[in-house]
Amino acid sequence: SKTGFIGRLAGRLARVPVVIHTVHGFSFHAQESAARQRMFRFLERMACRWADRMIFISQPLIDWAYREKIIRDPGKISKIYSGIETEKFQPVTKSQKRANRRTWNIPEDAFVIGIVSKLWKGKGHATLVEAFSLLAAEGPDIRLVIVGEGPLEPELTRLVRRKAVADKVVLTGFHREVAPLISMFDLAVLPSLFEGMGRVLLEAMAMGIPVIGSDVGGIPDLVRHGTEGFLVPPGDAAALASSIRCLIHQPRLADKMGRAGIQRVSEMFSAKKMVRDIEQVYLNALKEKGFSHSRTDR
Repeated sequence: SKTGFIGRLAGRLARVPVVIHTVHGFSFHAQESAARQRMFRFLERMACRWADRMIFISQPLIDWAYREKIIRDPGKISKIYSGIETEKFQPVTKSQKRANRRTWNIPEDAFVIGIVSKLWKGKGHATLVEAFSLLAAEGPDIRLVIVGEGPLEPELTRLVRRKAVADKVVLTGFHREVAPLISMFDLAVLPSLFEGMGRVLLEAMAMGIPVIGSDVGGIPDLVRHGTEGFLVPPGDAAALASSIRCLIHQPRLADKMGRAGIQRVSEMFSAKKMVRDIEQVYLNALKEKGFSHSRTDR
């Protein structure tokens, strides 16, 4: 949100012909104080006037913007899902999956739950660890793989120890290429407290892995409850544990959801489609300002 405000202001001050802003989320969410919410809401309404076009990455973000009176002109907005490079996220063979697990000393037959995210409170890691500890106490051979780095790491490490599941949890740290790590998962989870979209769920879906996400922000635009995975209330460890338990004990359902995810990503969420759609928004906006197509090529 900060860079979006500064960028739109800079565009207007520099008098560039067209200013286009993509909304990935808003800073006036419930986790902020009331004063900060008011400030960010005011700044967002102001900056909206400086943009010729607004691209939103999910329908819930558009609905949120209307509720908060950020946008008033429907002709100014476009919905373009944030796509992924599907060729980088392909299903792997069982032998590849086993080999990747051996790299991290994860048993080949364990049920692996994974999350790829910045280690930050808004992503709901504490809820996931709580849910995992409930399941671990029931006895199944399960593992939790946490991929990422961030300010929450020390607190998360202490929580894992306090819940007595440290021997079943792997914290990998930061990795630029996450596909080999996601390939180890039997289930990908994103229990965010708020979320603009949740691209990492798409990456897992493209690899044929069922997913569970919080029923917040743009996640319901990606995941259809009961089809590619499950949606659960944010911050509800018991509900999250229940959904994970369902997929642990119903491998056929998990497999069916994984196949549905592959199809959904290929049809709606490829990076190539995203680029074509964004390009068209720019060309249309420039055309309205009197610029020809040939000029945009230079």
